[in-house]
Amino acid sequence: MIRLEHIDKHFHGQRVLANVDLSLARGSVTALIGPSGSGKSTLLRCINLLEIPDAGALTVGDTRVEFSHERRLANRDVFALRRHTGMVFQNFQLFPHLTVLQNVMEGLLTVQNWDAARARARAGELLEKVGIAHKADAWPSTLSGGQQQRVAIARALAPSPQVLLCDEPTSALDPGLAAEVVETLRRLGHEGMTMLMATHDLRLAASIARHVVFLHGGRVVEAGSAQDVFVRPRERETAQFVSTLTQSLSAVWAD
Repeated sequence: MIRLEHIDKHFHGQRVLANVDLSLARGSVTALIGPSGSGKSTLLRCINLLEIPDAGALTVGDTRVEFSHERRLANRDVFALRRHTGMVFQNFQLFPHLTVLQNVMEGLLTVQNWDAARARARAGELLEKVGIAHKADAWPSTLSGGQQQRVAIARALAPSPQVLLCDEPTSALDPGLAAEVVETLRRLGHEGMTMLMATHDLRLAASIARHVVFLHGGRVVEAGSAQDVFVRPRERETAQFVSTLTQSLSAVWAD
């Protein structure tokens, strides 16, 4: 479904992703965890080609793209890969001048070239799915943070992507509002949506993700099942990172 091979990325001479290899199966829910600056968000942005890797190869669905300093990536390769992915950002990035319904419709109209009636029907269906259909005609500024993030999730799902990429989906929310988003993502996972989430919220990762990848210094230090990584980590760096959370995470699996 998704395969990253030897992905490297540098910013201003600093290596932020180092020879990253990663494979995600269709229908899997995977959390990227690690300290700030470990490369989680950069890795997500490389999958969606918001950032172009310096080296390596990326396969999403039936589209494979190779990267090198000598070869400039063609626009057709970027568009071919992006059509497989949907992106949810930590700060929502809704269009303030469009209603909730129009925000979800926008990409279908301008990128996918859907007619308005079809786009409106699809947007309404997705707003119902994320539990916010009653706000279809509202402006983003009138919504809570949790509601805005659910609209952003609906927008990302609109073109039926093969994988949903979530960059810190709860970090801008207080615990009560974050719970709305967690439940929405949990339902999507149960329905078989392939998801890759970068998060500092280890309780979110433990309650939704079946697989966890621990990044540190731009490297994949450890990968495995959520319970193995959180409760029985093999690597010292992983153990140090999760050591203060073991008790609270155990409560998640006990619920």
